[in-house]
Amino acid sequence: MRRSLTRSMVFAAGTLLTLSLAACGSGANPLDSGTSAAPATPGAPLVIGSANFPESQTLAEVYAGALNAAGITASTKPGIGSREVYVRAVQDGSIDLVPDYSGNLLRYVDTTATASSAADVMAALPGKLPADLQVLEPAQAEDKDSIVVTQATADKYGLKTLADLGKICDQIALGMPPEAKERPQGLPGLEANYGCVPKEFVPFSDGGGPVTVKALLDDQIQAADVFTTSPLIAKNNLVVLEDPKSNFAAQQVLPLVRAGRLDAKAIEVLNKVSGVLTTEDLLRLNDDVSGDQKLSSKDAAAAWLKEKGFIK
Repeated sequence: MRRSLTRSMVFAAGTLLTLSLAACGSGANPLDSGTSAAPATPGAPLVIGSANFPESQTLAEVYAGALNAAGITASTKPGIGSREVYVRAVQDGSIDLVPDYSGNLLRYVDTTATASSAADVMAALPGKLPADLQVLEPAQAEDKDSIVVTQATADKYGLKTLADLGKICDQIALGMPPEAKERPQGLPGLEANYGCVPKEFVPFSDGGGPVTVKALLDDQIQAADVFTTSPLIAKNNLVVLEDPKSNFAAQQVLPLVRAGRLDAKAIEVLNKVSGVLTTEDLLRLNDDVSGDQKLSSKDAAAAWLKEKGFIK
């Protein structure tokens, strides 16, 4: 993952976000592509994309490995970008599927969504997707955004919840992904739910990874958006602030696919993966890739698939 943050990285991330949001159209449904992707050749190999952070890349390798083991040819296209980018790639046929997260996907397609529990999110999500997209079965595995602070910052301000953070938010710098500036669960949600308007918004493009956490530990920022399955939380004794108003909805891992692209066998394989993937598995996979072992996403995925019996 990224080891240093430069001005050019921040500028590039902001430029990508601007372009992707402009493509969505002001006030339009972000998934209304206006054009239909060309139908894929029957039996053509599947292409599985991923977002621009390691967990998503590992999940893409898990999906591809399980499909290949079942005799369904699949390859990966990692690091496509944020949801604003990879959803378009599924729609235009650049990729066929991508691992996603239920709650954030729902709030992306429906900015007025209020569902927060896993069951409520999954009850609402399928009906909000456009006709050219569908989701498969969700895993028990969940990885939510969370706002974390150092123990020193928590002690200094008496922080236990996001409501506490809201009271002093105008005194701190908050690090989040660039797209959080617009997403409902990002700055808009933090302001609406907790009155949190940070003194400074600092965009990071490493998905709450080591660059973000280093900035937090160096006190360049005082709060950061870090995924709950990140091994960096425990390793650095970070404090996860409670979210009593469910600004961050349930985030079950699930495949987002181009409607009609997968046959029954491929769907069965991916649903089987979701049926056994747990949050504890995510924590271990993330540690394998981002911890001391530094396994590649493909190797970590292969080890998990063998352990679970997908690879003989």
